[in-house]
Amino acid sequence: MIATESLSKRFPRVTALDRLSVDVGPGVTGLVGANGAGKSTLIKILLGLSPATEGRAEVLGLDVATKGGAIRERVGYMPEHDCLPPDVSATEFVVHMARMSGLPPTAARERTADTLRHVGLYEERYRPMGGYSTGMKQRVKLAQALVHDPQLVFLDEPTNGLDPVGRDEMLGLIRRIHTEFGISVLVTSHLLGELERTCDHVVVIDGGKLLRSSSTTDFTQTTTTLAIEVTDTDEHPDGTRVMREALLARGMETHQGDGLPGAGHILLLTAQGEETYDLVRDVVADLGLGLVRMEQRRHHIAEVFKDDDERADATAGAPGARKEAVGHGG
Repeated sequence: MIATESLSKRFPRVTALDRLSVDVGPGVTGLVGANGAGKSTLIKILLGLSPATEGRAEVLGLDVATKGGAIRERVGYMPEHDCLPPDVSATEFVVHMARMSGLPPTAARERTADTLRHVGLYEERYRPMGGYSTGMKQRVKLAQALVHDPQLVFLDEPTNGLDPVGRDEMLGLIRRIHTEFGISVLVTSHLLGELERTCDHVVVIDGGKLLRSSSTTDFTQTTTTLAIEVTDTDEHPDGTRVMREALLARGMETHQGDGLPGAGHILLLTAQGEETYDLVRDVVADLGLGLVRMEQRRHHIAEVFKDDDERADATAGAPGARKEAVGHGG
């Protein structure tokens, strides 16, 4: 769907993209990076709206340097910033954008009604957009990106300004764009956690450089780390500590589950096979504790990059060395 080769974009005082080479296939792809990492610049180049300083890029097999118009016919774009005319209704605006994309009047109106219904704005479609909430405005921007039935959509920070419920609803809509309509998606975010449950593939950039590109399952693969949580009892008011000491006595070292929900009550240990499960079961039974859970942990994307950051800091060595600024929120 997208291919870049040594793509660079330089401004007088900053390099937005630095020899970026990456391939993006069909499906839902997350483009992750801190604010200023080069995400929006990359999208503008891919749409043919901003020329690259050097390198090349293709979208749907079309060269961005010479085929920008053809690319924009086949690609939808949801910009990051508020760009909606306040005195126009959602229906008027989306119909206009459909006409701009080449649809005849009747088809434009039909597609607009269908698309606004899909994004959950059908009942509000005739109200002026100046009275819309942030979530409603984001849905209008999503609708205009989809109305001409593109092969690919670029969604630039689509959850910006949304509360947790609105964010979850938007992420659900993004997933359905591909599963129900077969449209591929490139969605940008500075929050890794959002993309962990939405995307098939994740591309991470920082300072205009590629940090990593791989499938979400590669990021979140199951580890050999076993997470154990036990309940306290009257006999053992600190069940976690007692459990740790009992496992240590049997040769099993554990550590606390830092960074996890309820981390203070979770023990992590390396599973050596089925015998590890048997050992934990026996220790829990011998101590009379309740076993809340015993499961293999999965990596979270944020943890993977926290590890990368720590390695980068160790390599840099110098006090105050800059850490790779990939957002760990979510």
